[in-house]
Amino acid sequence: MLSEEQLRRFQDYDVILAPDRDVPEWWAGAPSVLRGGDGRFHLAARMREGDSPRGRRGYEVRILSSDDGISFEPVASVRREDVPIGVFERPALVGPPGAEGFRLYVCGPWREGPWCIMRLEDVADPGDFDATSCRPVLTPADCGPAGPEALKDPFVIHTAGRYHMLVIGLKDGFERTYHFTSDDGDDWRPAGEGPAFDLGGWHDYFTRPACLLPVGVGYLLVYEGSSADWRDPVYNIATGLAWTTNLEHFTDLTPAAPLLRSTTPGDYHTWRYSHWLWVGEELWAYAEVARPNNTNEIRLFRLPRQ
Repeated sequence: MLSEEQLRRFQDYDVILAPDRDVPEWWAGAPSVLRGGDGRFHLAARMREGDSPRGRRGYEVRILSSDDGISFEPVASVRREDVPIGVFERPALVGPPGAEGFRLYVCGPWREGPWCIMRLEDVADPGDFDATSCRPVLTPADCGPAGPEALKDPFVIHTAGRYHMLVIGLKDGFERTYHFTSDDGDDWRPAGEGPAFDLGGWHDYFTRPACLLPVGVGYLLVYEGSSADWRDPVYNIATGLAWTTNLEHFTDLTPAAPLLRSTTPGDYHTWRYSHWLWVGEELWAYAEVARPNNTNEIRLFRLPRQ
């Protein structure tokens, strides 16, 4: 768990990326962050407009790079019409192990079918991603008849000798956390039967994965969720923590209440889609957070290692 001092640090933040328009329902969010071997930071973000129907608003995966992890400059854009695809949500930017380069996973309704996980061909430079190389790598059909009906918002990490993907699976109208593994990042298989982390407590409406953070002999699962009692629980989302030593069984560390919500006054307390990583002696968390006027932005929170 986080100490009181660390929690106080979540009052301070840097704004990393704002929406393209400062009007309600326009969002910048769903960050995925990769730090290269040269120390440079690379960010993939989902940009969202407020004019289309809900569920069809993610219009671009924007790639940005930075020397310090705070001031980012755009280097590439993967637009929905270039794939083509109807909508994007959270991307996952990873570095293939043992090789220089960049890999980008995205999600959306492939060929207007169910939501699935796709990836683009690997590139040597993050500015070179080709939208037309997008192809499915994990679909509901790969999960069997008892599996989720749609898959979205992947978090991908290479650890313990293989790729691990934590992903939202939609089943019977509810979003749950599912876990898949792969040797090559293309052919994925379920890590177990059913959800890896399920509904319960304050997150009885949705329970979704945000990030898997290696910590000593285990991992923190940063998860997010919402309560059926909250206003607009599809988008009014908060964040909690769970723990695992074996990537098979997860223990909820915040079962009674969320750990983190937006501290900005407004209709929403959304603090979600966070990506956490160690940077020197600090723990950095990039997250999509609600602003007062029903827009969302990407913020960076920096915590001292304790």
